[in-house]
Amino acid sequence: QVQLVESGGGLVQPGGSLRLSCAASGFTFSNFDMRWYRQAPGKEREFVAHIGSTGRSTNYADSVKGRFTISRDNAKRTVSLEMNSLKLEDTAVYYCNARRYDFGNYAWGQGTQVTVSS
Repeated sequence: QVQLVESGGGLVQPGGSLRLSCAASGFTFSNFDMRWYRQAPGKEREFVAHIGSTGRSTNYADSVKGRFTISRDNAKRTVSLEMNSLKLEDTAVYYCNARRYDFGNYAWGQGTQVTVSS
């Protein structure tokens, strides 16, 4: 069974940090690119960060560049998102996504809530 399970969300003050993790199972993790997306209340889901299957390539949405870092551990079948200098506008449900050129979007996690509030 293909599964992505996110963890690490929570409540944090502006300027704080959180680390999200996503654990994959049921598919060959190292063959897939991974992404983080987020969806704020009343808004569409938006791209946050991408990492290639080997971990050598990454890219980020302009809104998080320089503050967020995506990484992966293919041996542990996990992808992480280190979030620093969090802002109120980072509040959203964060989703983990597996994708490949021939599948497109292959799997989604259930999401983890991140709330930035003073």
